[in-house]
Amino acid sequence: MTTSAETQARVELIARAADSMQGFDIVALDVSNPMPIVDAFVIITGRNERNVQAIAREIEDKISEAGGKTLRREGRAEGRWILLDFGDVVAHIFHEEERMYYGLERLWRDCPEIPFTIEAALSASAADSE
Repeated sequence: MTTSAETQARVELIARAADSMQGFDIVALDVSNPMPIVDAFVIITGRNERNVQAIAREIEDKISEAGGKTLRREGRAEGRWILLDFGDVVAHIFHEEERMYYGLERLWRDCPEIPFTIEAALSASAADSE
């Protein structure tokens, strides 16, 4: 299934927000076929608990600025695996160890990746500031 333009935009917004806070190994998966209640997962790694929490805050701030709403959040206090549910897209922000342990990419390996670009958006914002 092809993701909608709205879902694609939300995936890219989440990826850019995560990248801006040094999130890495960012992967987006189209999970709409096996899981009809959500269109996409965005999986992100943070360096440590504080970084994971900062990434989650930045994502929520950017989604809110774009008019979106967090429907559910889990794991913020621990900062090891934070789940943010935005309806059509769920962001999973992991500490490195948790990401390796739970291996969501392995669990959802039959789901296609959703391509996104971070650099283009960053280049455009840099050009605007000049």
